[in-house]
Amino acid sequence: MSWTDCGALRAQLQRSWDQGKLLAEAVSGASSFPRRLTLKAPTSAQMADDFDAVRAWIADLRALPHYRIEMRERRHRVLGANQIPSAVWVDSLDDSLAILGKRSEFERFKKQVERTRVRRPELLDWMALKPHKALALADEWDRLLDVIDWLLAHPRPGIYLRQVDIPGVHSKFIEAHRGVLMQCLDRVLPPDAINNQARGVGGFARRYGFREKPLRIRLRGLDPTRSLLDGFVDADITLDADSFTRLQPAASTVFITENEINYLAFPSMDDSLLVFGAGYGFDVLAQAAWLAHCHVYYWGDIDTHGFAILDQLRAHVPHARSLLMDRATLLAFEDQWGIEETQIQRNLPRLDADECALYDDLRDNRIRSNLRLEQERIAFGRVVDALTAISLRQPVAGANVASSD
Repeated sequence: MSWTDCGALRAQLQRSWDQGKLLAEAVSGASSFPRRLTLKAPTSAQMADDFDAVRAWIADLRALPHYRIEMRERRHRVLGANQIPSAVWVDSLDDSLAILGKRSEFERFKKQVERTRVRRPELLDWMALKPHKALALADEWDRLLDVIDWLLAHPRPGIYLRQVDIPGVHSKFIEAHRGVLMQCLDRVLPPDAINNQARGVGGFARRYGFREKPLRIRLRGLDPTRSLLDGFVDADITLDADSFTRLQPAASTVFITENEINYLAFPSMDDSLLVFGAGYGFDVLAQAAWLAHCHVYYWGDIDTHGFAILDQLRAHVPHARSLLMDRATLLAFEDQWGIEETQIQRNLPRLDADECALYDDLRDNRIRSNLRLEQERIAFGRVVDALTAISLRQPVAGANVASSD
Protein backbone atom coordinates (compact mmCIF):
# COMPACT_ATOMS: atom_id res chain seq x y z
CA MET A 1 0.00 0.00 0.00
CA SER A 2 1.54 3.30 -1.13
CA TRP A 3 -1.01 5.59 0.50
CA THR A 4 0.21 8.11 3.06
CA ASP A 5 -0.10 6.59 6.53
CA CYS A 6 0.48 8.07 9.98
CA GLY A 7 4.20 7.22 9.86
CA ALA A 8 4.66 9.13 6.60
CA LEU A 9 2.78 12.13 8.00
CA ARG A 10 4.93 12.18 11.11
CA ALA A 11 8.10 11.84 9.01
CA GLN A 12 7.26 15.12 7.25
CA LEU A 13 7.16 16.92 10.60
CA GLN A 14 10.28 15.10 11.78
CA ARG A 15 12.22 16.48 8.83
CA SER A 16 11.23 20.00 9.84
CA TRP A 17 12.44 19.29 13.37
CA ASP A 18 15.70 17.74 12.21
CA GLN A 19 16.37 20.73 9.95
CA GLY A 20 15.88 23.07 12.90
CA LYS A 21 12.88 24.84 11.34
CA LEU A 22 10.54 24.21 14.26
CA LEU A 23 13.07 25.27 16.89
CA ALA A 24 13.91 28.39 14.89
CA GLU A 25 10.34 29.59 15.35
CA ALA A 26 11.18 30.18 19.01
CA VAL A 27 13.73 32.76 17.84
CA SER A 28 11.86 34.46 15.01
CA GLY A 29 8.36 34.33 16.47
CA ALA A 30 7.10 33.57 12.97
CA SER A 31 4.92 30.53 12.42
CA SER A 32 4.75 28.05 9.57
CA PHE A 33 1.35 26.82 10.77
CA PRO A 34 -1.30 25.87 9.84
CA ARG A 35 0.68 23.51 7.63
CA ARG A 36 -0.71 21.24 4.97
CA LEU A 37 1.07 17.90 4.72
CA THR A 38 1.59 15.89 1.57
CA LEU A 39 -1.11 13.24 1.18
CA LYS A 40 -1.26 10.38 -1.29
CA ALA A 41 -4.73 8.83 -1.40
CA PRO A 42 -5.92 5.59 -3.05
CA THR A 43 -6.98 5.71 -6.67
CA SER A 44 -10.44 4.73 -7.88
CA ALA A 45 -9.08 1.38 -9.07
CA GLN A 46 -7.50 0.71 -5.66
CA MET A 47 -10.78 1.54 -3.96
CA ALA A 48 -12.57 -1.01 -6.07
CA ASP A 49 -9.90 -3.67 -5.64
CA ASP A 50 -9.57 -3.43 -1.83
CA PHE A 51 -12.32 -1.28 -0.35
CA ASP A 52 -11.87 -2.80 3.13
CA ALA A 53 -8.26 -1.65 3.21
CA VAL A 54 -9.32 1.82 2.06
CA ARG A 55 -11.92 2.05 4.84
CA ALA A 56 -9.31 0.98 7.41
CA TRP A 57 -6.88 3.61 6.06
CA ILE A 58 -9.57 6.32 6.35
CA ALA A 59 -10.43 5.26 9.90
CA ASP A 60 -6.76 5.29 10.95
CA LEU A 61 -6.25 8.81 9.63
CA ARG A 62 -9.41 10.20 11.21
CA ALA A 63 -8.44 8.72 14.56
CA LEU A 64 -5.05 10.51 14.65
CA PRO A 65 -4.85 13.19 17.37
CA HIS A 66 -3.45 16.66 16.57
CA TYR A 67 -4.14 16.35 12.82
CA ARG A 68 -7.04 17.98 10.97
CA ILE A 69 -8.36 15.80 8.16
CA GLU A 70 -10.24 17.41 5.29
CA MET A 71 -12.73 15.10 3.59
CA ARG A 72 -14.30 15.33 0.16
CA GLU A 73 -16.86 13.27 -1.60
CA ARG A 74 -15.66 10.92 -4.30
CA ARG A 75 -18.21 9.21 -6.53
CA HIS A 76 -17.35 5.76 -7.77
CA ARG A 77 -19.22 3.92 -10.50
CA VAL A 78 -19.29 0.75 -8.40
CA LEU A 79 -19.06 1.96 -4.81
CA GLY A 80 -21.13 5.09 -5.14
CA ALA A 81 -20.42 8.25 -3.09
CA ASN A 82 -17.79 8.03 -0.34
CA GLN A 83 -16.02 10.53 1.92
CA ILE A 84 -12.28 10.31 1.26
CA PRO A 85 -9.46 12.32 2.96
CA SER A 86 -8.30 15.05 0.58
CA ALA A 87 -5.93 17.01 2.82
CA VAL A 88 -4.16 16.67 6.16
CA TRP A 89 -3.34 19.74 8.24
CA VAL A 90 -1.38 20.40 11.41
CA ASP A 91 -2.85 23.62 12.71
CA SER A 92 -0.28 24.76 15.24
CA LEU A 93 3.31 24.40 16.36
CA ASP A 94 2.02 22.95 19.63
CA ASP A 95 0.20 20.20 17.72
CA SER A 96 3.37 19.45 15.80
CA LEU A 97 5.43 19.22 19.00
CA ALA A 98 2.84 16.92 20.54
CA ILE A 99 2.98 14.60 17.53
CA LEU A 100 6.79 14.48 17.69
CA GLY A 101 7.04 14.33 21.47
CA LYS A 102 9.29 17.40 21.46
CA ARG A 103 7.40 19.81 23.70
CA SER A 104 9.89 19.68 26.58
CA GLU A 105 12.88 20.20 24.28
CA PHE A 106 11.17 23.11 22.56
CA GLU A 107 10.30 24.74 25.88
CA ARG A 108 13.88 24.32 27.04
CA PHE A 109 15.17 25.98 23.90
CA LYS A 110 12.57 28.73 24.18
CA LYS A 111 13.78 29.61 27.68
CA GLN A 112 17.38 29.58 26.40
CA VAL A 113 16.35 32.00 23.65
CA GLU A 114 14.60 34.27 26.14
CA ARG A 115 17.72 34.46 28.33
CA THR A 116 19.83 35.23 25.27
CA ARG A 117 17.39 37.91 24.11
CA VAL A 118 17.97 39.69 27.42
CA ARG A 119 21.72 39.13 27.75
CA ARG A 120 23.12 38.89 24.21
CA PRO A 121 20.53 39.53 21.48
CA GLU A 122 23.38 39.65 18.94
CA LEU A 123 23.48 35.85 19.18
CA LEU A 124 19.86 35.23 18.25
CA ASP A 125 20.66 34.95 14.55
CA TRP A 126 23.22 32.24 15.35
CA MET A 127 20.65 30.38 17.46
CA ALA A 128 18.22 30.51 14.55
CA LEU A 129 20.88 29.15 12.20
CA LYS A 130 22.18 26.48 14.60
CA PRO A 131 19.22 25.70 16.88
CA HIS A 132 20.10 22.07 17.56
CA LYS A 133 23.70 22.98 18.36
CA ALA A 134 22.49 25.68 20.72
CA LEU A 135 20.02 23.32 22.37
CA ALA A 136 22.75 20.73 22.92
CA LEU A 137 24.62 23.43 24.88
CA ALA A 138 21.64 24.42 27.03
CA ASP A 139 23.30 23.29 30.27
CA GLU A 140 26.48 25.24 29.46
CA TRP A 141 24.84 28.22 27.77
CA ASP A 142 24.89 30.65 30.70
CA ARG A 143 28.57 29.94 31.30
CA LEU A 144 29.29 30.50 27.61
CA LEU A 145 27.53 33.86 27.87
CA ASP A 146 29.66 34.62 30.93
CA VAL A 147 32.81 34.02 28.87
CA ILE A 148 31.51 36.25 26.08
CA ASP A 149 30.63 39.01 28.57
CA TRP A 150 34.10 38.77 30.12
CA LEU A 151 35.84 39.14 26.76
CA LEU A 152 33.65 42.11 25.91
CA ALA A 153 34.79 43.71 29.14
CA HIS A 154 38.44 42.63 28.60
CA PRO A 155 39.13 42.70 24.83
CA ARG A 156 42.49 41.22 23.81
CA PRO A 157 43.41 40.56 27.44
CA GLY A 158 47.04 39.53 26.89
CA ILE A 159 46.93 36.74 29.48
CA TYR A 160 46.89 32.96 29.32
CA LEU A 161 43.51 31.19 29.24
CA ARG A 162 44.46 29.61 32.55
CA GLN A 163 44.46 33.10 34.09
CA VAL A 164 40.87 33.97 33.14
CA ASP A 165 38.93 34.57 36.35
CA ILE A 166 35.20 34.03 35.82
CA PRO A 167 33.17 32.59 38.71
CA GLY A 168 32.04 29.07 37.87
CA VAL A 169 34.05 28.92 34.63
CA HIS A 170 37.27 26.91 34.43
CA SER A 171 39.77 27.55 31.66
CA LYS A 172 39.31 23.95 30.53
CA PHE A 173 35.67 24.82 29.90
CA ILE A 174 36.78 27.58 27.54
CA GLU A 175 39.22 25.27 25.76
CA ALA A 176 36.56 22.58 25.35
CA HIS A 177 34.11 25.04 23.75
CA ARG A 178 36.46 27.06 21.57
CA GLY A 179 34.59 26.20 18.37
CA VAL A 180 31.19 27.52 19.43
CA LEU A 181 32.76 30.43 21.30
CA MET A 182 34.51 31.52 18.11
CA GLN A 183 31.22 31.53 16.21
CA CYS A 184 29.61 33.63 18.93
CA LEU A 185 32.52 35.95 19.70
CA ASP A 186 32.89 36.88 16.03
CA ARG A 187 29.30 38.19 16.18
CA VAL A 188 29.71 40.09 19.42
CA LEU A 189 33.23 41.52 19.67
CA PRO A 190 34.23 44.71 17.86
CA PRO A 191 36.41 44.15 14.76
CA ASP A 192 39.55 45.54 16.41
CA ALA A 193 39.31 42.84 19.11
CA ILE A 194 39.61 40.03 16.54
CA ASN A 195 42.74 38.91 14.70
CA ASN A 196 41.27 37.53 11.49
CA GLN A 197 44.62 36.02 10.50
CA ALA A 198 44.22 33.38 13.22
CA ARG A 199 41.69 30.71 12.29
CA GLY A 200 40.43 27.39 13.57
CA VAL A 201 40.26 26.27 17.18
CA GLY A 202 44.05 26.07 17.25
CA GLY A 203 44.17 29.82 16.64
CA PHE A 204 41.65 30.71 19.36
CA ALA A 205 44.16 32.32 21.72
CA ARG A 206 45.83 34.41 19.04
CA ARG A 207 42.48 35.39 17.45
CA TYR A 208 41.16 36.94 20.66
CA GLY A 209 44.36 38.29 22.14
CA PHE A 210 45.31 35.67 24.72
CA ARG A 211 48.89 34.70 25.28
CA GLU A 212 49.87 31.42 23.66
CA LYS A 213 51.84 28.68 25.31
CA PRO A 214 55.45 28.99 24.20
CA LEU A 215 56.38 26.51 21.51
CA ARG A 216 58.95 23.95 22.60
CA ILE A 217 61.60 22.47 20.31
CA ARG A 218 63.47 19.31 21.21
CA LEU A 219 66.97 18.74 19.86
CA ARG A 220 70.14 16.70 20.33
CA GLY A 221 73.73 17.31 19.33
CA LEU A 222 75.04 14.45 17.20
CA ASP A 223 78.74 15.35 17.31
CA PRO A 224 80.40 13.52 20.26
CA THR A 225 83.22 16.09 20.31
CA ARG A 226 80.88 19.04 20.83
CA SER A 227 78.00 19.66 23.18
CA LEU A 228 75.04 22.03 23.12
CA LEU A 229 75.39 22.30 26.90
CA ASP A 230 78.83 22.53 28.44
CA GLY A 231 79.80 19.23 29.93
CA PHE A 232 76.80 17.32 28.57
CA VAL A 233 77.55 15.33 25.43
CA ASP A 234 74.48 13.99 23.56
CA ALA A 235 72.13 15.96 25.82
CA ASP A 236 68.42 15.80 24.93
CA ILE A 237 67.38 19.47 25.17
CA THR A 238 64.04 21.27 24.94
CA LEU A 239 64.05 25.00 24.16
CA ASP A 240 61.33 27.59 23.76
CA ALA A 241 60.99 28.98 20.26
CA ASP A 242 62.74 32.26 21.02
CA SER A 243 65.75 30.52 22.52
CA PHE A 244 65.91 28.17 19.54
CA THR A 245 65.98 31.08 17.07
CA ARG A 246 68.86 32.69 19.02
CA LEU A 247 70.83 29.46 19.21
CA GLN A 248 74.29 29.55 17.61
CA PRO A 249 75.22 25.86 17.36
CA ALA A 250 78.58 24.73 16.01
CA ALA A 251 76.94 22.56 13.36
CA SER A 252 76.74 22.68 9.59
CA THR A 253 74.12 19.96 9.17
CA VAL A 254 70.69 19.68 10.78
CA PHE A 255 68.44 16.62 10.58
CA ILE A 256 64.71 16.63 11.35
CA THR A 257 62.84 13.42 12.12
CA GLU A 258 59.20 12.80 13.03
CA ASN A 259 59.65 9.54 14.94
CA GLU A 260 60.76 9.64 18.58
CA ILE A 261 62.57 6.29 18.53
CA ASN A 262 64.50 7.36 15.46
CA TYR A 263 65.23 10.64 17.23
CA LEU A 264 66.64 8.80 20.24
CA ALA A 265 68.56 6.17 18.24
CA PHE A 266 69.92 8.48 15.51
CA PRO A 267 73.63 7.74 14.93
CA SER A 268 76.38 10.13 15.95
CA MET A 269 77.60 12.40 13.19
CA ASP A 270 80.27 15.08 13.13
CA ASP A 271 79.27 18.71 12.90
CA SER A 272 75.54 17.90 13.13
CA LEU A 273 72.47 18.19 15.33
CA LEU A 274 69.02 16.59 15.31
CA VAL A 275 65.58 18.15 15.77
CA PHE A 276 62.48 16.21 16.80
CA GLY A 277 59.84 17.41 14.34
CA ALA A 278 56.69 16.73 16.37
CA GLY A 279 54.56 19.25 18.21
CA TYR A 280 55.45 22.62 16.68
CA GLY A 281 55.00 24.58 13.48
CA PHE A 282 57.74 24.86 10.92
CA ASP A 283 57.41 28.65 10.98
CA VAL A 284 59.65 28.48 14.08
CA LEU A 285 62.43 27.05 11.92
CA ALA A 286 62.04 29.89 9.44
CA GLN A 287 62.71 32.37 12.24
CA ALA A 288 66.03 30.69 13.07
CA ALA A 289 68.34 32.63 10.74
CA TRP A 290 71.26 30.32 11.50
CA LEU A 291 69.48 27.45 9.72
CA ALA A 292 69.96 29.24 6.41
CA HIS A 293 73.68 28.44 6.68
CA CYS A 294 73.14 24.73 7.42
CA HIS A 295 72.42 21.69 5.31
CA VAL A 296 68.91 20.62 6.39
CA TYR A 297 67.56 17.09 5.93
CA TYR A 298 64.02 15.95 6.66
CA TRP A 299 63.27 12.29 7.34
CA GLY A 300 59.61 11.34 7.39
CA ASP A 301 57.37 8.43 6.46
CA ILE A 302 57.12 7.44 2.82
CA ASP A 303 53.42 8.15 2.43
CA THR A 304 51.28 11.06 1.28
CA HIS A 305 51.34 12.73 4.71
CA GLY A 306 55.13 12.44 4.89
CA PHE A 307 55.52 14.25 1.59
CA ALA A 308 52.91 16.84 2.61
CA ILE A 309 55.00 17.62 5.71
CA LEU A 310 58.13 17.88 3.57
CA ASP A 311 56.29 20.29 1.27
CA GLN A 312 55.18 22.33 4.30
CA LEU A 313 58.74 22.44 5.66
CA ARG A 314 60.07 23.78 2.36
CA ALA A 315 57.61 26.67 2.57
CA HIS A 316 59.70 27.82 5.54
CA VAL A 317 63.10 26.26 4.81
CA PRO A 318 63.32 26.11 1.00
CA HIS A 319 66.72 24.41 0.88
CA ALA A 320 65.62 21.41 3.00
CA ARG A 321 66.34 17.99 1.48
CA SER A 322 64.56 14.70 1.99
CA LEU A 323 66.33 11.75 3.59
CA LEU A 324 65.38 8.11 2.88
CA MET A 325 62.10 9.17 1.26
CA ASP A 326 62.82 7.80 -2.22
CA ARG A 327 61.52 5.00 -4.43
CA ALA A 328 64.60 2.78 -3.95
CA THR A 329 64.14 2.83 -0.17
CA LEU A 330 60.43 2.10 -0.49
CA LEU A 331 60.99 -0.91 -2.76
CA ALA A 332 63.88 -2.23 -0.65
CA PHE A 333 61.56 -2.71 2.34
CA GLU A 334 58.45 -4.14 0.69
CA ASP A 335 58.08 -6.65 3.53
CA GLN A 336 57.60 -3.68 5.92
CA TRP A 337 54.88 -1.88 3.98
CA GLY A 338 51.85 -0.73 5.91
CA ILE A 339 48.54 1.03 5.27
CA GLU A 340 47.90 4.78 5.29
CA GLU A 341 44.28 5.08 6.42
CA THR A 342 43.55 8.52 4.94
CA GLN A 343 45.58 9.93 2.07
CA ILE A 344 46.43 13.50 1.11
CA GLN A 345 45.13 14.31 -2.39
CA ARG A 346 46.20 17.90 -3.04
CA ASN A 347 49.15 18.85 -5.23
CA LEU A 348 52.44 19.53 -3.44
CA PRO A 349 54.30 22.17 -5.48
CA ARG A 350 57.55 22.14 -3.47
CA LEU A 351 58.54 18.54 -4.15
CA ASP A 352 61.32 17.86 -6.65
CA ALA A 353 60.67 15.74 -9.75
CA ASP A 354 61.54 12.37 -8.17
CA GLU A 355 59.61 13.10 -4.97
CA CYS A 356 56.61 14.32 -6.94
CA ALA A 357 56.59 11.18 -9.11
CA LEU A 358 56.62 8.94 -6.03
CA TYR A 359 53.99 11.05 -4.29
CA ASP A 360 51.72 10.80 -7.34
CA ASP A 361 52.15 7.02 -7.39
CA LEU A 362 51.20 6.85 -3.70
CA ARG A 363 48.12 9.10 -3.81
CA ASP A 364 46.90 7.46 -7.04
CA ASN A 365 47.50 3.99 -5.55
CA ARG A 366 49.59 2.85 -8.52
CA ILE A 367 51.96 0.70 -6.48
CA ARG A 368 49.45 -0.60 -3.95
CA SER A 369 46.34 0.81 -2.35
CA ASN A 370 46.98 3.19 0.58
CA LEU A 371 50.67 2.29 0.70
CA ARG A 372 52.99 3.64 3.35
CA LEU A 373 56.42 2.82 4.71
CA GLU A 374 56.90 4.20 8.22
CA GLN A 375 60.35 5.57 8.82
CA GLU A 376 60.99 3.32 11.81
CA ARG A 377 60.54 0.29 9.52
CA ILE A 378 63.73 1.10 7.62
CA ALA A 379 66.72 -1.03 8.65
CA PHE A 380 69.24 0.82 10.79
CA GLY A 381 72.10 -0.17 8.49
CA ARG A 382 70.54 1.76 5.60
CA VAL A 383 70.27 4.83 7.81
CA VAL A 384 73.97 4.56 8.70
CA ASP A 385 74.91 4.17 5.03
CA ALA A 386 72.89 7.24 4.05
CA LEU A 387 74.48 9.35 6.77
CA THR A 388 77.95 8.13 5.86
CA ALA A 389 77.42 9.20 2.27
CA ILE A 390 76.22 12.60 3.44
CA SER A 391 79.26 13.04 5.68
CA LEU A 392 81.50 12.31 2.69
CA ARG A 393 79.52 14.88 0.68
CA GLN A 394 78.76 12.34 -2.03
CA PRO A 395 75.42 11.93 -3.85
CA VAL A 396 73.31 9.56 -1.81
CA ALA A 397 70.25 7.53 -2.73
CA GLY A 398 67.55 8.71 -0.40
CA ALA A 399 68.78 12.30 0.04
CA ASN A 400 67.18 14.54 -2.61
CA VAL A 401 67.70 18.26 -3.08
CA ALA A 402 64.54 20.33 -3.51
CA SER A 403 64.17 21.94 -6.92
CA SER A 404 64.60 25.71 -7.21
CA ASP A 405 61.24 26.15 -8.96
